[in-house]
Amino acid sequence: MHPDGTVATPDDTPQIVVVGSLNLDVTARATRMPDDGETVLGDDFTMLPGGKGGNQAVAAARQEVPTAIIGCIGSDSAADILYDAVRLEGCDTRFLTVVDGPSGIAHIEVDHNGDNRIIVVPLANEALTPAIVDHYADDIASATVLLCQLEVPLDTVRHALELANMHGVLAILNPAPARPLDDEILSLVDLLIPNETEAALLTGIDTSTRGGALAAARALLERTKGDVCITRGSAGSLLVSTGSDEVLETEVFPVDAIDATGAGDAFCGGLASAIARGLPRSEAYRYASACGALATTTHGAFPSLPRRRQVEALLGGAMVADAPDITVR
Repeated sequence: MHPDGTVATPDDTPQIVVVGSLNLDVTARATRMPDDGETVLGDDFTMLPGGKGGNQAVAAARQEVPTAIIGCIGSDSAADILYDAVRLEGCDTRFLTVVDGPSGIAHIEVDHNGDNRIIVVPLANEALTPAIVDHYADDIASATVLLCQLEVPLDTVRHALELANMHGVLAILNPAPARPLDDEILSLVDLLIPNETEAALLTGIDTSTRGGALAAARALLERTKGDVCITRGSAGSLLVSTGSDEVLETEVFPVDAIDATGAGDAFCGGLASAIARGLPRSEAYRYASACGALATTTHGAFPSLPRRRQVEALLGGAMVADAPDITVR
């Protein structure tokens, strides 16, 4: 949605094209997670639009950057919720395909610390094929940023990245949920944004410490063609770049975190928007860090994705390269 309250129209050429999933998030909250075979009583329940593709598209659109999402929704009532949600947030929905059957579903558990466990059932998202993406090749070619994740078929992700490479569009991959990836896919990526778990799976390196995360980032850098940014939750994020020994570390802003669901998607969408707006690298990552931090202050993924005015308020109205929450080592 634009600042004046109007909804984006097809006249707004997308600067960011997201290829990804749309799911209905079914979330249960309880004091603690159940152990194996145990039942615990919860204290809240919600059904909200989500999916990593939908979340990241909305996260970018809420930064007032024209954004489109290429994805599939089902023919059920959940599809209406998903379609209206992204449309009303200003995402261009001309690229959504309706397929027979149920829409994607995510089952989410959240405890009182804000930690979460998620099971994603792709359903309609599995119908997103390279042929569907091909139909929108011109729109990808005219974009500034392509943003992908791994909740849709891998062949489709690979094809979207190939199109971005063909047309000189910055290709960002958030390799989530965690799964092995071959060098063919990684070599197509300009900016890889894994979290610690995903980086560990891709490299076999223990990422629980800063040193381990940095080693994993450098290992992944050898397999991509651009930058690697590992998000580390409450420890912030670190970025390594091709052709440089510099490590850029962005700390998390001090906020009252209650639910980490959606924080990674807010970071990715916020970073894509900052890059599309042409912010310098250190400012773009600081912007993304603020997006991720704000997302932890609200329950649920979709409701927690911050708007530009909130991010700029947290940043204090000025994004400068030498801000105190960025250190270069």
